Amino acid sequence: MINTVTGPIQPSQLGKTLIHEHIQFGYPGFQGDQTIGKWDREKAMDEIRPHLEGAKANGVQSIVDATPNECGRDASFLKEVAEEFGIQIICSTGFYYEGEGGTAYYKFRSAFTDIVEEIFEMMMQEITVGIGDTGVKAGVIKLATSKDSITDYEKAFFTAGARVAIATNTPIITHTQEGTMGPDQAKLLTELGVNPNRIMIGHMGGNMDIDYHLATFKYGVRIAFDRCGLQMIGGMPMDSERIDLFSRLVKKGFGDRLHLSHDFILHMLGRPIPQVPELEAVLANYHLGNIFEHIIPGLLKTGISMDQINQVLLDNPRSLFE
Repeated sequence: MINTVTGPIQPSQLGKTLIHEHIQFGYPGFQGDQTIGKWDREKAMDEIRPHLEGAKANGVQSIVDATPNECGRDASFLKEVAEEFGIQIICSTGFYYEGEGGTAYYKFRSAFTDIVEEIFEMMMQEITVGIGDTGVKAGVIKLATSKDSITDYEKAFFTAGARVAIATNTPIITHTQEGTMGPDQAKLLTELGVNPNRIMIGHMGGNMDIDYHLATFKYGVRIAFDRCGLQMIGGMPMDSERIDLFSRLVKKGFGDRLHLSHDFILHMLGRPIPQVPELEAVLANYHLGNIFEHIIPGLLKTGISMDQINQVLLDNPRSLFE
């Protein structure tokens, strides 16, 4: 069974799935800007509505919300959203990478306690009992690493997360920073004993070196091109490059271990980001429809079949959880 925010479902009930999105997200610290950036439920719903209605129009039935605990994950609100729009949402338990996460809490506690044990206890309870007093159970474990390294702080979460994944058979999804550490994450998690079929290494579409992908696949894990539409910012590749590499990996026989998504934030928590015309132009294709409007047509032009695309969006998410 899969824990969704509205209750357990069978893997066969997932349907077409976006494997890494954010219903809402806030960089740690947004909680301190509530005087001006106070959360407004109705405004959040208004922003979320067109994106989810568009996703449903494209046949999407399920979304994995990859928001870490300290980045605004709100299990009760996710349940409201799922019920409002009739879409299945799977939420995460886990924390963000050291450079942009809310690190002070566990760093402080590490002077007094074994934080691996504390993280293990927290994740176990969120998966098996529920998040806080919401009754909503997490359905995936979210882990993240820094650019070019896995810090000691991050290793604590990987160690605890691996133990929880083994104990509960819950999938692990990851964040890699700036196209680095994919093979290292796969190596660490499999050495910790996690079933590689339950591991999806994220943001792999940020690195266009095919050898980087092959080195990650060597560990038997899955990989996700889950930032489709996010181009040029911070050296991000173009979608055309992602399409080409994704197609090459399918043709090399990895079609059953590939995933697609957007890493799109439907509602940003805190004060609104100023709208800059240049930025809007760069992000014009960054939305929940991009896979269906641009990525799939692009893949079809490379000779990838619709059956292979359906495998990525339908069969692969199901097999990640089965």
